[in-house]
Amino acid sequence: MTEQKSEATRTLSYRAALREALIEEMERDERVFMMGQDAGPFGGVFGVSKGLTEMFGADRVFDTPISEAFIVGGGVGAALAGARPVVELQYADFALISMDEIVNKAAKWRYMHGGGQAVPLVIRAPEGVVGGLGPEHSQSLAQYFWHSFGLKVAMPATPADAKGMLKSAIRDDDPVLFLENKSLYNRRGPVPEGEYLVPLGVAANLHEGDEVTVVAWSRMTTIAMKAADELAENGIGCEVIDPRGIRPLDLDAVLRSVERTGRLVVVHEGPVTGGLAGELITQVVERAFGKLKAAPVRVAGNDSYVPQNLDLEGLLTPDADAVVKTIEAVMAAPTTKD
Repeated sequence: MTEQKSEATRTLSYRAALREALIEEMERDERVFMMGQDAGPFGGVFGVSKGLTEMFGADRVFDTPISEAFIVGGGVGAALAGARPVVELQYADFALISMDEIVNKAAKWRYMHGGGQAVPLVIRAPEGVVGGLGPEHSQSLAQYFWHSFGLKVAMPATPADAKGMLKSAIRDDDPVLFLENKSLYNRRGPVPEGEYLVPLGVAANLHEGDEVTVVAWSRMTTIAMKAADELAENGIGCEVIDPRGIRPLDLDAVLRSVERTGRLVVVHEGPVTGGLAGELITQVVERAFGKLKAAPVRVAGNDSYVPQNLDLEGLLTPDADAVVKTIEAVMAAPTTKD
């Protein structure tokens, strides 16, 4: 699938872009429905589905019991029966309660049936450190799904990607875990009108540069872009790449950039240990070690619980200053070619 978009755009919030995608897909395909805790008349805890029950009826947008295993398992069953369900978990943390349904059912069903059974399920899950919501409502858990073969994992960073990627996810015949960073819901940006698709697993190049490759996901793309703009004023050219998710991973886009810049800094919100950066750096080192001028470096969250305190919460994840200092140190290090 290639990116498809109309010429006309408007400025929408990330939340509104998601809602528009849901409306357009439900109007396009009567098999699409949505369910989750408070996803019906209340409109979801973050308001993405507000008004959709009134638009499409309670048989297509409705509430569920407080049971994540049922929500995802019911979605799997509906997908196997020919529907195209979109299920909402109030917080991505609650995916841990439904891991069997996500990993052992949704992700494996096609493989276990010789490729003959599609599972067109979308699992929407708000994630991320924001709002002082504490250790059970604020985690960044994408790394848990690196090896969930058969499951696609999308992490849109902009309102346009939120719309285009959600529409692509709903049309996909494989299950998609759609991780929405909570701090992005109010972010505003240009969003194409009408039909607009962003293919899953295709990276976006957000900032041109030829001295260091910076890879960042979701909310951290805004941090990386701020750092890149600041460093550009000091003559350091950063190429910022947003993979838009981890499964499928557009490793080729990262490798092309690293082969040109010779340096790699990876930024993510979750804990540094076992995080997204470690796996990506390993894959780059395995495939492009000879192109590296310096050791790749991670900038990530601290190995700690998420505090239920706004002030402490701000100390947990990277900011632009941390990224700037890391890149400056990478640029100042003796190169492996010296």
